[in-house]
Amino acid sequence: MRLPGVFPLDQTMKEASDTSPSRRQVLRLAAMATACAISAKASNAEVSSRETNSAHVPSDGVSTFESVWQTVRDRFYNAHHNGIDWLAIRERYLPDVERATSQDSVARVINTMLSELHASHTRFYTPDEPEYYQLADIFVGALRRRGLQRAFPDGRISYPGIGIISGSEASVRNTITAVIDGTPAQQAGLRPGDEVVTADDTAFEPIGSFRGKVSKTVLLKVHRGGSDLQISIVPVDLEPTKMFLRGLESSARIIESNGRRIGYVHVWCYAGSVYQRALEFLLSQGVLKDADALIWDLRDGWGGAQPEYLDLFDARAPTMQVTDRSGRSEFVNVKWRKPVAMLINGGTRSGKEVLAYGFKKYRLGELIGTRTEGAVLAATAFLIGNGLLLLAVEDVRVDGERLEGVGVTPTIEVQAGAASAESDDPQLSRAVAVLSGT
Repeated sequence: MRLPGVFPLDQTMKEASDTSPSRRQVLRLAAMATACAISAKASNAEVSSRETNSAHVPSDGVSTFESVWQTVRDRFYNAHHNGIDWLAIRERYLPDVERATSQDSVARVINTMLSELHASHTRFYTPDEPEYYQLADIFVGALRRRGLQRAFPDGRISYPGIGIISGSEASVRNTITAVIDGTPAQQAGLRPGDEVVTADDTAFEPIGSFRGKVSKTVLLKVHRGGSDLQISIVPVDLEPTKMFLRGLESSARIIESNGRRIGYVHVWCYAGSVYQRALEFLLSQGVLKDADALIWDLRDGWGGAQPEYLDLFDARAPTMQVTDRSGRSEFVNVKWRKPVAMLINGGTRSGKEVLAYGFKKYRLGELIGTRTEGAVLAATAFLIGNGLLLLAVEDVRVDGERLEGVGVTPTIEVQAGAASAESDDPQLSRAVAVLSGT
């Protein structure tokens, strides 16, 4: 979240090849470890129970549906499928998928079926959704060896977009929930709560509206509050990891309040140690190094964080500075020994929730915002047909507690501001007030 991996199917990083069992458990929650792409031929009467690395990808809706159903049957973390009759579920939804006439309608049937499981990290994504590309990038190490080239022939994962996060369901897909720092969406002035109605006078689609229009101006019709606005924007070719990393770096700033310098940084994705290293650089050598306090924003985006990232706030361990003969220095085992507050909301999920849990339990600072999503299961990814299945394959407990379906409550509850309120972020404002003593 965000997205736990699974051992020992595959490894995406060298460090994962040499780990102790406890370290492996951590990596399950890191969304970095593994992914697996499968495809399977299936008839209406029977589905093979054997996973395959075949290069064949089912192209029609029924084959895709059958492969998803079979994968869930064999790999879902709960062998009893959370108490539902999975065979009966297949019989119920098969007629719907047989009547489906498009990739989107097939995906809707599949996702309605998957919703019967009442589990996080379990959804089917299509190439018309930004999440498809973002998950492919998160699980790129294993997918590169298991059919990624079929979807991305040159090995490069990217999509045309503007850098927004919106609802995953069709009814709210066009409503912006977050705007990633440093992207065209932020530069154009789009805000959370905006509803994007059309793009160049055609119904808005998160991917389709920008295909073939990279570096060209697109005119968006945006509904904000009670008004309709025309906003010009230039989409770019987004590589997910680069986008999220730039978003983290671009978000970092100092907020002056009551004579104190409050540092702020938004970690949009934690599925990889590169994000923690970037944060440590900002705190030790970057724009946040002279801040008097820190606001650590974990709202929205993907999870995937390792629990050990909380060691950043362990004041009992030393920080080293090493300098080579050219005078270039870097810090090792960076620590933040000043006040800190964490921002959370319903979009804080998976590994980020593990951090929120530990942050609260071990009293590292105030947890400000609203309850986290309660999406804490270990998952892996499967390429099936023309889509990508994210599937929960292991249960997770944190210090013996199950956060799935529960989430983490803040120590200071602050609701989000009214949709598209002018530069209004009451959760951030409360964190600034807490840390500056106002």
